[in-house]
Amino acid sequence: MTRQGRSFLFLQGVCSPFYPRLGQHLAAEGHRVVKVHFNGGDTLYWRRGSGPVRTFRAPLDALPAFIESLWERYAITDQVVFGDRRPVHRAAIEGAPARGIRSHVFEEGYFRPFWITLEREGVNGHSLLPRDPAWFREAGRQLPEPPAPQRFRSNFRVRAVHDVLYHLAGLANPLAFPHYRNHAPITAPVEYAGYLKRFSQLRLWKPRDRKRIHGLVTGKRPFFLLPLQLNTDAQIRDHSPFANMQEVMERVMGSFAACAPPDALLCIKNHPLDMGLVNYPRVIDRLARRYALEGRIVYLESGNLNTLLKRAAGTVTVNSTVGMVSLEHRCPTLALSEAIYNMAGLTAQGSLDEFWESPPPPDDALFRCFHDTVMHTTQINGGFYCRRGIELAVENAGQRLTVRQSPLEALL
Repeated sequence: MTRQGRSFLFLQGVCSPFYPRLGQHLAAEGHRVVKVHFNGGDTLYWRRGSGPVRTFRAPLDALPAFIESLWERYAITDQVVFGDRRPVHRAAIEGAPARGIRSHVFEEGYFRPFWITLEREGVNGHSLLPRDPAWFREAGRQLPEPPAPQRFRSNFRVRAVHDVLYHLAGLANPLAFPHYRNHAPITAPVEYAGYLKRFSQLRLWKPRDRKRIHGLVTGKRPFFLLPLQLNTDAQIRDHSPFANMQEVMERVMGSFAACAPPDALLCIKNHPLDMGLVNYPRVIDRLARRYALEGRIVYLESGNLNTLLKRAAGTVTVNSTVGMVSLEHRCPTLALSEAIYNMAGLTAQGSLDEFWESPPPPDDALFRCFHDTVMHTTQINGGFYCRRGIELAVENAGQRLTVRQSPLEALL
């Protein structure tokens, strides 16, 4: 045991230098740090010197016993993961409470771009945040206004380079880690090919999309917004009842055709990081013919989301962080799945069919309490990819990881 009494087990992290730098920071503070490598990318990015490194090369069903052996051998008190639903994390997270071990889960920020998420035990649908409006009103009244973040510039190219390097190191997996299977359903080469094709076409789509957005926001017809999420995202795969966005569009367009006012439009906007592997215009055309919605669907590959939300009659989402941006714009919002903001007073609690006719606006005072509480309890100023963002994230997360109670636990 270390002199400060904390012993951290690092499992899989994000594809960037963030994880090793956080490990070095904790080790320098006198904590024990133990790292598990599951693939070539983990090995490439971790810097030795922070503490013991262990390699897992066995089939996945051997992982629970392997993790338990590390808990015992190193007297683990805390474990650190990125994402709570990766197959290599589930056994550790599920078994930790019985041993009194704290799980610290990193994820992309609920509020972006200068924030990342750090919660104990789970995130998104597994977050410890209550879904009780009264609790947020009470908690929010106790808290000061969140401080302004320290800003930094995070270039997508830097993130892309880290991702490519991580997966290039994975070329050694068949020999060095023969049983490893990536948590993502799409292989890296397919993903990169999709990005190259889509991003090369964006410059052609942007003028068209600007014209379509101008027509929506200056026109007299009401429009609803459906922001698409990534099919590969854990938010869809693990935290929703839908298999993919095609299912979501079918559900939403069918309801829109049956129940929305006849003059209303539905704007479907693609995710900015979509890989372009699904031909959404073709899917939308097919569904529009099925539901007799020709001329009532506006599809966007790009465009300013805030411009749309200022004029939209309502937003329908599965559980995207766009839902929180929508609420911030006082736009009526309906979530089709479990989301930390899906509660009475913020989102519509009726059915999707009812939403089109009378979408209820969010309670602005409740949203302020919700925003301030989520910022105080789960958000860390920093980023995962650029140098300054990582410096901020390491410094701020290091403080949060070592306190006895997290800010949320203190409020609860």
